[in-house]
Amino acid sequence: MSIALIILAAGKGTRMESDLPKVMHELGGAPLFAHAWNHGRALEPARTVIVAGHGAALVETAARKIDPEITVVVQEDQLGTGHAVAQARAALEGFDGDAVVLYGDTPFTGEKTLARLVEARKSADVVVLGFEAADPGRYGRLVMEGDRLSRIVEFKDATDEERAISLCNSGVICAEAATLLELVAEVGNDNASGEYYLTDIIEVASMRGLTATAVTCDEAETLGINTRGELAEAERIFQARARREAMANGALLQAPDTVHFSADTVIGRDAIIEPNVVFAPGVTVESGARIRAFSHLEDCHVSRDAVVGPYARLRPGTELANGAKIGNFVEIKNAQIGEGAKVNHLSYVGDATVGEAANLGAGTVTCNYDGVMKHRTTIGARAFIGSDTMLVAPVTVGDEAMTTTGSVITRDVPAGAMAIARAEQVNKPGLAVKFFARLRAIKAKKGK
Repeated sequence: MSIALIILAAGKGTRMESDLPKVMHELGGAPLFAHAWNHGRALEPARTVIVAGHGAALVETAARKIDPEITVVVQEDQLGTGHAVAQARAALEGFDGDAVVLYGDTPFTGEKTLARLVEARKSADVVVLGFEAADPGRYGRLVMEGDRLSRIVEFKDATDEERAISLCNSGVICAEAATLLELVAEVGNDNASGEYYLTDIIEVASMRGLTATAVTCDEAETLGINTRGELAEAERIFQARARREAMANGALLQAPDTVHFSADTVIGRDAIIEPNVVFAPGVTVESGARIRAFSHLEDCHVSRDAVVGPYARLRPGTELANGAKIGNFVEIKNAQIGEGAKVNHLSYVGDATVGEAANLGAGTVTCNYDGVMKHRTTIGARAFIGSDTMLVAPVTVGDEAMTTTGSVITRDVPAGAMAIARAEQVNKPGLAVKFFARLRAIKAKKGK
């Protein structure tokens, strides 16, 4: 059976006290709605529809980045969840399969739970995801008659008896897509909020002789984000899960609570992660690599047995080959560092290719920007770059070539050659003493 995802992401999120749409706030370096999408894609959906509203253009741009095949539709007026699902009608025209409704502000509903939801659809026309709430509060209640779900009642509209029910509604629903849209079309807004509730489709389905049931999950999977405080709590939960998963897969985190992951971070087996490391989005660290303390990595690839840091920064586009070494206070950007190459101290390497076993001395800088355009530096295999060398791009240093300490390299260096590009030293006897004596005299005169 084909699956379509409908991700509801239209809410403004007033309680976030932000100009951003609620679902654009980040969790693990990714927009909130991307987490719902990521879990949902385990169902291998044939179509994905995001229903946006406030800030729809921002949501659409972000959605296109994670999956160009996503369809974004706009709910111009926020008239309830039922009305939101109805906006997906045109996007699902001709679709033959089940639809699963997810929520862009509910990031933890897991793949296994969604698989059980879809499996339950084989024996019921509509399946709702519920949970036993420790404090049911203002959640909607699932009214069950044995295995049959007879209705969902919103807290505002519930009787005292119904409010005593602890089985609550997560909002996640699975039904045949055409049936779901037919049911939504029959939902009215005669309720305390004057909205079209998606939950009302259960009563509509019952009146049409259709069956409904519920599957349950842990309450933690239903955590919705409405405030900055809830977002911070969700980040804490996400980070704890990411750390546990990394260690379960064989990585060593020396001080787990100090390591910060992103939603797409990949850490290989036997990789060692020292304290206070930040993985921004887009990072892969292969097996056996070591990321030393206080390093920051973003959109980069670290190959086997490479070493990074301490206090290193790998920026987008960085590729470290096997056994490469990036040392303390080194910044790499949009550069490929060859196998066994070393950039050990206090250097900036941007827009560059560094060959295998090359050695870049302390203070090496690839001068890649002329104020308008970026230019590339190429350093050959086994080249030696002396400390404090400025490589003014575009420039190439050949294989096994060398630059001397303090050189400013503006022309290509042939393979095997030594480049010396610094002014001749001149010593002036006694001039230092005279110079400082003059400066002290000037200072004393000003002090009077």
